[in-house]
Amino acid sequence: MASVKAMTMTTTTTRTIISEQSAESGITKVKKVTQVTKVSSEEGVEQVRRKSSVTQQTLNVVTHSFEIPPGESIPEFDEKPNSTAVPEGKDAIFKAKVSGNPKPTITWKRASGKPIREGAKIFFDSITKENVLKLDNIIPEDEDAYKCIASNVHADCTYVISLTVTENPDKQLNFRTMLKKRSTPAPKEERKIPTEKEMWEILMKVDKKDYEKICMQHGFTDFRGLLKRLKEMKKKVETESVIVLKPLEDMEGKVDSTATFETVMELKDPNIKMQWFKDGDPIRTQFSLGKFEIKQVGTKFMLSVKNLTQKDSGEYTLQVGDKKFTVKLNVKDEPLRFGVKLKPLKVVERQTGTFECSLSKNVPNVCWKFRGVEVKRDDKHDIIVSADGLTHTLKIKDVRPCDVGEYSFSAGDQISSSELQIDRLPIQFPNALKNVCVKEKGKARLECELSSKNVRIKWLKNGKVITRSPKYSMMQEGRRVELIIDDAELDDGGEYTVVATQDSDGREYTCSSTLNVVDRFATVKSGMTDIHAQSGQPTEFCVVLNDEKVDGVWLKDGKEITDTKNIQIVKQGAVHKLIINNVDDGSEGKYTFKAKGAESEATLSIADPPIIDADILAALVKDPITVKAGHTATIKIPFKGKPIPKITWSKDGIEVSEDNRTQIEKSATQTVLVLNNCVREDSGIVTLKLKSDCGSASANLQLNVIDRPKPPHGTVEFLEHTGKCISMKWKAPRDNGGKSVTSYIIERKLVGKKSWIKVGEVDGNTTNFSTNKVDEGKAYQYRIRAVNSEGMSDPLDSDEVFAGEPIESPDMPSQPQVTDVTKDAITITWTPPVKDGGAPVLGYIVERRKKGSNHWIPATKEPIQDTKFTAEGLLEDMEYEFRVTSINRAGIGQPSTASNSVVAKDPIRAPGKVKDIKVTDSTNSSISLTWAKPESGDEPQGYILEIRPEDAKEWTKCSKIPITSTNYTVGGLQERGKYFFRIRAVNEGGVGEPTELNKGAYALPPPASPRFLDTRMPSSMVVRAGAALCINVGFSGSPSPNVIWLRDGTATKGRETITKGPNMSQFLISSAQRSDSGIYKILLKNDYGEKSHDIRIRVADFPRPPTNLHLTEEVPNTVTLTWDHTPDNIEDGRVQYVIMKRDASTATWYTVTDRVFGNKFTVTGLLPGRKYFFRVIARNDIGDSDPLDLKEPWFVARDKEHFSLQFKEYQEKDWAHAPVFITPLKDHTVHCGNDCTMSCALTGNPRPHINWYKGKLHISENLKYWYTSSNGVCTLTIPTAEMGDADEYTILAENSLGKVKGSCKVIVNEKGVTLMQHSLGEKPRKSKHIM
Repeated sequence: MASVKAMTMTTTTTRTIISEQSAESGITKVKKVTQVTKVSSEEGVEQVRRKSSVTQQTLNVVTHSFEIPPGESIPEFDEKPNSTAVPEGKDAIFKAKVSGNPKPTITWKRASGKPIREGAKIFFDSITKENVLKLDNIIPEDEDAYKCIASNVHADCTYVISLTVTENPDKQLNFRTMLKKRSTPAPKEERKIPTEKEMWEILMKVDKKDYEKICMQHGFTDFRGLLKRLKEMKKKVETESVIVLKPLEDMEGKVDSTATFETVMELKDPNIKMQWFKDGDPIRTQFSLGKFEIKQVGTKFMLSVKNLTQKDSGEYTLQVGDKKFTVKLNVKDEPLRFGVKLKPLKVVERQTGTFECSLSKNVPNVCWKFRGVEVKRDDKHDIIVSADGLTHTLKIKDVRPCDVGEYSFSAGDQISSSELQIDRLPIQFPNALKNVCVKEKGKARLECELSSKNVRIKWLKNGKVITRSPKYSMMQEGRRVELIIDDAELDDGGEYTVVATQDSDGREYTCSSTLNVVDRFATVKSGMTDIHAQSGQPTEFCVVLNDEKVDGVWLKDGKEITDTKNIQIVKQGAVHKLIINNVDDGSEGKYTFKAKGAESEATLSIADPPIIDADILAALVKDPITVKAGHTATIKIPFKGKPIPKITWSKDGIEVSEDNRTQIEKSATQTVLVLNNCVREDSGIVTLKLKSDCGSASANLQLNVIDRPKPPHGTVEFLEHTGKCISMKWKAPRDNGGKSVTSYIIERKLVGKKSWIKVGEVDGNTTNFSTNKVDEGKAYQYRIRAVNSEGMSDPLDSDEVFAGEPIESPDMPSQPQVTDVTKDAITITWTPPVKDGGAPVLGYIVERRKKGSNHWIPATKEPIQDTKFTAEGLLEDMEYEFRVTSINRAGIGQPSTASNSVVAKDPIRAPGKVKDIKVTDSTNSSISLTWAKPESGDEPQGYILEIRPEDAKEWTKCSKIPITSTNYTVGGLQERGKYFFRIRAVNEGGVGEPTELNKGAYALPPPASPRFLDTRMPSSMVVRAGAALCINVGFSGSPSPNVIWLRDGTATKGRETITKGPNMSQFLISSAQRSDSGIYKILLKNDYGEKSHDIRIRVADFPRPPTNLHLTEEVPNTVTLTWDHTPDNIEDGRVQYVIMKRDASTATWYTVTDRVFGNKFTVTGLLPGRKYFFRVIARNDIGDSDPLDLKEPWFVARDKEHFSLQFKEYQEKDWAHAPVFITPLKDHTVHCGNDCTMSCALTGNPRPHINWYKGKLHISENLKYWYTSSNGVCTLTIPTAEMGDADEYTILAENSLGKVKGSCKVIVNEKGVTLMQHSLGEKPRKSKHIM
């Protein structure tokens, strides 16, 4: 056996890689230990190579922004890269999916500081949205920790992973190759060939089938002879019933240890009786309570004595048939001592502290103490003793500052003590101070929340401590602290810091924010209004602001007002008042209220009602005012009132307004009415009205105007008119002029004559008259005047009366015709009337009037004898009309019709030729022209523009009326048509000569190459199938470009509708299909160039579901899903599949994977004995398809163990014993959403009954938990662990002989929280790495 060991050599190499990175927010550590074990033959050929690696993945976050605006975020790893071990020569790929706003930038680095080797590929996969680092052909130098850094303006997030390089098994050389490549072999150590007896001893310890192999290894060549002699030896001992191959040996043992006696025998009779004795007494294992254990393994027989004591010393005998084999057992007792003493312990606050020590032997009556007081098992403390009773453990749960102190352990006369120190958790600020902005005089509130409430707090402003005062209020309620600043002033702004400290921690934890106090500006909620107050009365101004804390000042006429005896300033919250106790003349003015951001002003004026002195009123009523016609009447009335009232004069109820005869004078104290050239109609009641907002007053007086009488009333009535006498009568005048009529004067004239002759006079009481001084046949006209002391009235004219038979007046002449016109004279002619009325025409009366007037004026004083007349003394540029009336003995005939109107001015000349006609602009349907005025002739009043197409001979006017400006745009033209133009000036003097455009003009815009109007046209579009695909394009160019639509380089044709306008084109497919995807080109072309634009169109839709889902179980506890691809996979290569599963006992679906591009996937990690549903969903950029569900649940069968045993006949023994743990439960840490499985191994007979507990709650019957018990292995699984599943779990196993209990703790961490193991070989601290 010694020679076999000499043939091999074991070499172990340990390599440690430590990477540290310091950052502003903390330190991230990655520690990796790699062990490589080599087992080599003596020739130096490596036969076994094993490499083990322990790595950790960590995340470090360094923030830059104190506050992150809404809608933005720090970088986050949605999918983190994973550490990996890659064989040398293979490819290593790290993938990470990162999100954040603004979009983060990704950087890959090596933690050791070395550059990533050349040839590494770093890229972004646009399909999977992943950032990739790919290292081809890995070499050992690539082994390192790698960092993926995601950065934006708010934070830098660094995720560290490790790359382990293992040896590629393909590169290991076989033995023959190694022999060829090795150098000159080292001289072999000469081996000693064992003797036949030594070889036999070696073969006794191995299986018979390996005899030949073992002999070859030891150089023993006479294998067949050995077998022959072995058979001969067996024949010699066949007659013996017991052959001892290995005898029993004396043993020594220590107290509390186990001693095992072993012997190897061959029994001729397998049913021979065997019995063990101690000091002559038979050993009965069924009554020894596990003290003795008897075993048989093949030909080996064993007796084990457990938990040795001094009493177990003595002789032990094995009786086989009639043979006895006796040995001695000597038990030695060692003195009690500590194998491992208590060590000082420092524990992170709220974690579990563990003291552990070991004894050299198991002793009763051990005791744990804290500060001299015995510690017992309770909710706070857990005391654990190992199965052999040598290791003692004290666990202090949820360590707090009160748990700090000396702990001791005593056993017998041995005592070990040590100090427990606490590493306080740093004080965090879950809700930090926020920057605050308040207005002046406002209340500022700074508050934050701490992670602990047992802290001491102080506040700093700009680094100086703030003490409690009426201005500063400090509050601390639990974990919430608050600082309130009342009536904040501008100088209260600055940086405020809260400083938190705690016991057993010398560090100060701070959190700061900025307080910004801004000016308080108010607005006027209700402003002042103008006030009209009576003298001697009180009044007030009032302003209401929207802020009670804003003060203001009052000003009068720009000067500040302070409190006086007559003025009070009052402030009531947001209401500001200015009170004036006694209004006087000095109170009038403009009042202004000013505050920050607000201003209001109003005017105070005195308002006294108007008053007229009572004596003046009485005098006006008593003494009327009398004035002669033509004289001036002056009426003056003084008054009082403020403001000046509105003054209104009226006569007989009708308001008097100023004109040429009437003047009204107004002042602050009086008003005067002046009537110039009084007439009789001015007589009546004159009223003065004074009115203001404060009141009104009035005064009435009588005005009498004395004048000559009015004409007699009515018409003159002829009582008789013969050839000898004419008698008449009339009525007295209605108005005698204020004086009595003294007489009437009668006058007469011949018709056609102008001179009147007095023919009589009667007294004022007589109203008739008769005269015989008449000529027969003549026509007379009479008039009558009334006379009083002031004069003679206007006459009352009678109608024409004939003395005897009448003569008719002639007919009207013809219409006068204008024969000559100058600026001051017009000559007209006419023809006599057709009928003269029975008497020859004595002459003609010529009259004229201004056009539009109804008043005709005689052109001469005497009738004209000729039929031609020149009217002189006319006004230049005035328009006149003329008419003519015939006269005979009977009188004046009817006037002729008026002549045509004519303007008195010299003749006008026609304008000259228009100059510089030219084209200024043109479009497809219009041409714009401009020209200059003619230099000769009189000023033109307009222009006549004519047009002629190229194929026409006649000119056509462009407008119905002359054009008044010197430019004009002709519209409605035919595109690209050629046109000629000419123009003439026109005025009243006529039309000037035409001026023609020197060459034709075309109706088209200036030439220009095509261009797109929208400079930000899209380069790609995604359209959902079934929706309309519409592309609108706006463009320009002259001539209008031709639009060509191309798809993938060829002209489009089929289902599209293309609309073209002068400056736009539209491409429309009313219902898009996936076959419409492609690159569309819009091409614009004209004679001056071309322009194009490409748009990539992709038509997508929700994918159709896959079909034909089949399940097969190729490997236990797994299931393979296969399905047919969705039909959309051919049309859209971007389809992927999502695999989901659901336990039949729950209603929640869980995603197994969401990135399957094939049609086959194997689901692992299924629990036996459970039923599952599965579904497959197709996914693309638009969304998810309907699920393809498994109709019936899939049952995962339990593993069935098939085994067979061949028992040798032996006497039935009692194997009953209480339950005992072989492998205890261990604590577990699991991420939220993952499964957690805990297991232990135990033995017991009868088979123990198993119960599981969560805390004190029995969960064996809870369907949420899955548990199994097979062959002594008990397993409990928590599927999809949640935060509420964190607790202590206990297993209780009991049978009729006893019971045993074991427990473990389960910690559930939120996703994204990483547990850090600070050193290998230690249990990880149960603390979260806060990100």
